[in-house]
Amino acid sequence: MKGLLIFDHLNDVLFTKCNKKFTNHMESLAKLQGLISEEDENSMLLSGNILMQLFSPIVTSQQVMTTQFGNSYSSMKCQDGTNMVFDDFMGYTFIYVATDDTELMKRTLGVCITIVGHICGPDVALLKTSKHKAQLVSSLLDAWKELREEEQSLLTESVEQLSVNADLASSTLKILRDAADKLKAQSDFPNVHVLVLVDHKFLSLYSTKNAQDLNAADILLMVLLCKVISDNEKPEGAEAADLLWSQSNSSPEEPLSIDSKLANPTSADIMHLFNDSRDSSVNEGLCSLAEDGLYSQLVLLGSEQTRTANVVHIFQLSPGINLLTIMEVTNQAISSGLYESFYHLNVASSLQSQRDFDELRPSFDSFDSAIKKTVDGIKKYRSHVNNDVDMCQRRLQVKWEFLRRKYMDFFKQRDSESLLQIESNMPGLIDTMIELLRLTCFDRSVLKLGCDVIVTVSRLVRQKFNDFSDFLKVSAYCISYAMLVVLFLNVLSVFTRTSLTINKYLEEFPGLVHFIYIDRSTHRLTAPTLDFTNLETLALTKKKIWTMINQSRNHLQEGHFSVMWKDTTFNYAYFLWFEDSSGSPLKCKTYLNQQMKSLPVPGILCGDYYKKLSQIYFPKVSSNKMRIYELYCVHLGLATSSCVLEHSRRLAATIWEITGLPNNPADIL
Repeated sequence: MKGLLIFDHLNDVLFTKCNKKFTNHMESLAKLQGLISEEDENSMLLSGNILMQLFSPIVTSQQVMTTQFGNSYSSMKCQDGTNMVFDDFMGYTFIYVATDDTELMKRTLGVCITIVGHICGPDVALLKTSKHKAQLVSSLLDAWKELREEEQSLLTESVEQLSVNADLASSTLKILRDAADKLKAQSDFPNVHVLVLVDHKFLSLYSTKNAQDLNAADILLMVLLCKVISDNEKPEGAEAADLLWSQSNSSPEEPLSIDSKLANPTSADIMHLFNDSRDSSVNEGLCSLAEDGLYSQLVLLGSEQTRTANVVHIFQLSPGINLLTIMEVTNQAISSGLYESFYHLNVASSLQSQRDFDELRPSFDSFDSAIKKTVDGIKKYRSHVNNDVDMCQRRLQVKWEFLRRKYMDFFKQRDSESLLQIESNMPGLIDTMIELLRLTCFDRSVLKLGCDVIVTVSRLVRQKFNDFSDFLKVSAYCISYAMLVVLFLNVLSVFTRTSLTINKYLEEFPGLVHFIYIDRSTHRLTAPTLDFTNLETLALTKKKIWTMINQSRNHLQEGHFSVMWKDTTFNYAYFLWFEDSSGSPLKCKTYLNQQMKSLPVPGILCGDYYKKLSQIYFPKVSSNKMRIYELYCVHLGLATSSCVLEHSRRLAATIWEITGLPNNPADIL
């Protein structure tokens, strides 16, 4: 039984994603409580209104614990084995009900919040009014669920670099640079990223000078978007029943429709899903663009402090190879200012509910700065905004000035009248902020800008890639451990030099079956590619590697940075270590287990766990001057502990021969 639900502050259901077991269980409860009439029993339709009534007590309790006491529930376990996991985002309550392990449920809910943040930003209510966004969030969740069970990169939440010949890498980067220059010169958006993904692996990226950096979590989102587009097969048999989902996109009284294609779309559904996001005023020319394979989507990218609105255009160069053109559509001051405004508004509202007025003043100051940042950004770029945005900004400024004066009066006198006026006028400010967010960050009309140029440039890139696209797919799918090289003189004669292969590299470590090396400063992964099509490998190696990673994370959350253990088949080792900019190890003198409990789950999709961990243990060391590394090793069970440790040290010191990034040997214990 699985059900994921999102509620607003009025307990209205904004979004649901559930399987048939969950739906049947909710219907049974509704019948017992008399919420379904005899007429409804025949139709077997579960409405959002019924879900609201069933979950209202627990949602209300959660909201009270959050807003008034600052001590919300994280999870609950029922006697029948059902677990409930809770989280909130921008004042909205997220609940996941399932019989899975609570740690996996927390990660799933955290990934859901991250996806909603990218697709809707702080305006989560869009999931209720926009069927398109609800479908996309659902499909992205399905893509994540599938890929984390197949790909090491999604499991470890890192970007797997497709290692290729240096000449090929240089040629690819030159192609992307030329494409970015053409787009920058002819399109309406000067800040551009051009990215190539090969079957969920990262090949190359070129960004124009002033474009905001793409972080690893952004690239993983691009992987999920490409997966949504390419996933055209529906589940079959018994598994299909566990993958049927529903979304609540209208009024709570409207019955929820169970439709598998929302979660497992066909090519026609995907075409509709992406192209439906274009503004209704777009002319028929966009239909031909869709036929040319250009898929477009508005998303927010960047860290929580620097979110910017971007249009992502995805163009298939060949099966499994995608060209992504990412164009910033609002300046950072406007989009990040609005995002920060919603965040500090939520914090201030919570503090007011808790009557924690001592902490309210710094929260108010942050809120005031975020509003000012937004207004100044619009004024600075007034020539690039339309009249609607300008008028909305003026209304926002007037409403905030009134509330700002009331806040100042309250801080001076602590009178209840000022606080009452603040609370009564706050909804009007929020409505204006939401309107401004939709006019700037989610203006669908920008999806059509520059599409002709993007298609033309993408076709040119496709022509240049035709010569070595087969080689890239071989590199991505290689069944042996050779990731880096194949002699392909017949494919492209200019590339005559081969590189060290991981297969050859592994031969230097007798007994080493598999390893995963991750530079957690950039979240780039280097690992051999496993052949999961072989049934024996699938039953043994994959299952054990996946279990190893989960166990390593459990030890990490308990404060253990170095762990070794073995079973009847393999010997496992996990290491996490820190280095300064010169490569010297940084030692953790004490274990701050209590502070670690406040961290998100290990990974980057639910927040950068490793960056926050380093800030706890090394608060005086700048993140720019620190490197973080993670290493998983799987040896044959006969390998001794001293052998495993010696191999791990040597691997950490020589992995640069594959990655091409030399670093100093580190003391990983």
